[in-house]
Amino acid sequence: MASEFSAAAPSSVEEGAAAPASGVAVASGPPQDPGREAADRRRERRSRWYRRDVKWSPYAFIAPFFLFFAAFGLFPLLYTGWASLHRVELTAPNDMEWIGLRNYTRLLDDEFFWNALQNTFTIGILSTVPQLLMALGIAHLLNYRLRGSMFFRVAALTPYATSVAAATLVFVMLFGRDYGMINWFLSLAGFEHIDWQNGSFTSQLAVSSIVVWRWTGYNALIYLAAMQSIPADLYESAALDGASRWQQFLHVTLPSLRPTILFTMVVSTIGAIQLFGEPLLFNGGGGATGGSEHQFQTLGLYLYEQGWTNLHLGRASAIAWAMFLLLIVIGLVSLAVTRWLRRGEGKA
Repeated sequence: MASEFSAAAPSSVEEGAAAPASGVAVASGPPQDPGREAADRRRERRSRWYRRDVKWSPYAFIAPFFLFFAAFGLFPLLYTGWASLHRVELTAPNDMEWIGLRNYTRLLDDEFFWNALQNTFTIGILSTVPQLLMALGIAHLLNYRLRGSMFFRVAALTPYATSVAAATLVFVMLFGRDYGMINWFLSLAGFEHIDWQNGSFTSQLAVSSIVVWRWTGYNALIYLAAMQSIPADLYESAALDGASRWQQFLHVTLPSLRPTILFTMVVSTIGAIQLFGEPLLFNGGGGATGGSEHQFQTLGLYLYEQGWTNLHLGRASAIAWAMFLLLIVIGLVSLAVTRWLRRGEGKA
């Protein structure tokens, strides 16, 4: 064993002697290449710019929207809110007299404001309910395979693409008292001519028909897109259970379309509150009065009349904020209904 130890010793000594030699060789290597150091610095700089680009580029992409919104959305909103607290005329917008909430309290006693609010509500009901029901039926028909379905889809969207002025002028001629086509059809059926423009309910019905004609196809395509996202397995299961197409529509299609129907109801209600072009043009050259007795004057027309006809910028601003508060209430109601529907689906 001693001989073995003595024989192994020289090898360990040689290995120990070799280790410092290798360490000296590493320490005494060639110097770093200056070009490589510059390339490493450029690579690090590019990596730093890349990290900054990834972090800040999304904000740069969406910045134009917020800039335009601040200039043309937020600033007018704040300015009208400030002007609603003052007595200010459109001819001298810089001469403001502080009156607090007086413009709002005057609205509570303003019969024309309540008349415009009632007309807006009535026209909204007359236009929203038939519009959404017809859109739902059209979408249900287009959901099945039809020849030339693309043509019918484009045709359904054509009224939406038509100018408000052109559509309203056509309907003015259709609802004409003496030479209108609708009164001509009524006379064939034995009815007397109706003075659509000067009647209270008839004028509101005529204005509502313009809205129905323009927006039914748009809502139908929204319903159609929602219907096509319903899984086909649900219809197959209902068909195997013996459900007819009408039963499938009631128990499969309608429950699946609840969020979409709620969305179209909210959007249509907002559009009804902001209704302006159709009643303005339906009045012909009568301006923003909404008829001789304000029978179809909406909130939008009343705002326009106060601000641009009577030049009362402060009162018009108060009306605008009253409409804004109505929209907030509608949004809160829709949010509550959405949460209620979700809780109902969760329990089911």
